[in-house]
Amino acid sequence: MFKKALVVSAAVLLMTACQTTTSYIDAADKESNLVAALSYADFKSAADSMADELVISPLMRHPEPNGRYILYISDVTNDTMQRIDTDQLVKSMRVKLLNSGKFLVTTAFSGEDSATREMRQLKDSKMVKQSSVKGDNEVYAPDFSLSGKIMQRNASLDNGDTRIEYYFQLSMTNIQNGLAYWEGERVVGKVTDGDSVSW
Repeated sequence: MFKKALVVSAAVLLMTACQTTTSYIDAADKESNLVAALSYADFKSAADSMADELVISPLMRHPEPNGRYILYISDVTNDTMQRIDTDQLVKSMRVKLLNSGKFLVTTAFSGEDSATREMRQLKDSKMVKQSSVKGDNEVYAPDFSLSGKIMQRNASLDNGDTRIEYYFQLSMTNIQNGLAYWEGERVVGKVTDGDSVSW
């Protein structure tokens, strides 16, 4: 019995010694969090640089002093081998664009926020004070739409490694005339051994 207890204790100690302890990481650090797949750091780097480019673009200057263009976030499609949420890229850009003081983002025309429409239906409710219900002809239409895609291309190298390239491509279209006023592209390239997977 004593021998059995000793073996169990030794096994538990061995398992405990091999466990990795949980610790915080700097998710924006590209070097220490390098993986074959797209990481938070990759999204943040691409989003920040494209948002900075948008903010200083001459065509994105509002004609009115302190005026802000209203943006509608259209489709950003995922053409990679990974199941990624493209909102991660867009959200990082939105935060930076809003904080720049040059842009506003409408969520009234997408599935993201249905409250703008739903709250208008309260005008028929006897429970709600009607003077507090938001009326018609008050929601602002967007000036621009932001759309794009994230693509992945893999290539085998002569030494057996795999080169993985991720392309972040975005366009800002003027809704009034349909012209692209800004386009941006960022490429994230990685080299990994042929056995690594990127999804």
